Amino acid sequence: MKELVKCFLSHGKINVVKPALFLALCLISAVTFSQEGEKLFKQNCASCHALTDKKMVGPGLKGISEKRSEEWLLKWTKNSAELISSGDADAKAIFEEFNKIPMPPFALSDDEIKAIFSYVKSPDQKTAQAETGNASATVTAAVNEPAPETTGSMNLTSIIILVVVGMMLVLALIVRANANKIVQHQTGGVAASRGILANNKKIFAVLFIVLALFGLKGLWDTLFNIGVAQGYQPVQPIKFSHKVHVAQNKISCNYCHTGARNGKVAGIPPASTCMNCHKYVSEGPLTGTVEIAKIYKALDYNTETQTYGNNPQPIEWVRVHNLPDHAYFNHAQHVSVGKVECQTCHGPIQEMDEAKQFSPLTMGWCVECHRTTEVKMEGNSYYTKLHDKLRNKYKGQPITVDKMGGLDCSKCHY
Repeated sequence: MKELVKCFLSHGKINVVKPALFLALCLISAVTFSQEGEKLFKQNCASCHALTDKKMVGPGLKGISEKRSEEWLLKWTKNSAELISSGDADAKAIFEEFNKIPMPPFALSDDEIKAIFSYVKSPDQKTAQAETGNASATVTAAVNEPAPETTGSMNLTSIIILVVVGMMLVLALIVRANANKIVQHQTGGVAASRGILANNKKIFAVLFIVLALFGLKGLWDTLFNIGVAQGYQPVQPIKFSHKVHVAQNKISCNYCHTGARNGKVAGIPPASTCMNCHKYVSEGPLTGTVEIAKIYKALDYNTETQTYGNNPQPIEWVRVHNLPDHAYFNHAQHVSVGKVECQTCHGPIQEMDEAKQFSPLTMGWCVECHRTTEVKMEGNSYYTKLHDKLRNKYKGQPITVDKMGGLDCSKCHY
């Protein structure tokens, strides 16, 4: 505050330019931090956590900064499994309370996590009110959240608008401060404008640098988001609800996605798999007979005679998760051998009415998982010799995937 007062009273005269610039920069920094926290929350947290104290897949986050220390929140967000295995009482209690569903590790920096909890502490009014009235509002909002590119572009636009407004404010103050000189100037308006620029070179240089930095940051984020489809949720030909089938009816993921345990691709189940149940169940709790009738139509199935016709048509499902051609991923290796839960990559799929891409599926995200996930040695007798070698080599250390070649380029790229 003392420095701000000194800015106002420069050489015994009132100086409004420096304080205005200082306040403009503070405002931009605060807005940027808040917007970044909101974006990160919606991308990473909103599917499982409410901003209120209502429980969803995970606990409500209202007042979390008062309940837990910042150090604890950083550790939990980065790798909850590691904190649980360390014996932390609070971490173990949360894990037990919420059906032992593990929260996936997040490759976020300390500043990004702090930005999230700063937003959680003071969310926007509309989101908080919506959640107070309906706990499912957060899930719906998160499911409909656009891909990161759109959100990032909107934030960048807001920042640029703020910078431009700030520049206009500073220019107005400069003109006002030099009004008398302009009136007294004998060489006309152009020369007067040049005089203003010449007398305030440092201010204009700072404004130019700030604007250039924001522009470069926006360009950098845009380039990094090319090909990243986190949040992608296409409209499907049939409104299939994972929530109804998995959470309510307790159908195992592997019943439909049979390839997940035994092959590279999990696969989309054929409509004949649907008919194992829907030959008898012709009406659903959400859409009645409308969506199930689409299965019958695709199979050319007559519900009255219970016979199939000769004109079946394929159901044109839209692919949600799509890795680049140069990236190799094997479901069986992760599901059967690694004992990785579906939710680790696909998020709380059991709570989704419509499937969406939960994780970024970037190389950095996969690498971080390999660095923090411990190898499941129990029940994998085929790899007994390899596991014994690893135990002897890394005595007393947690054996994570990266210690057995999980970071080798040739494992995923060929």
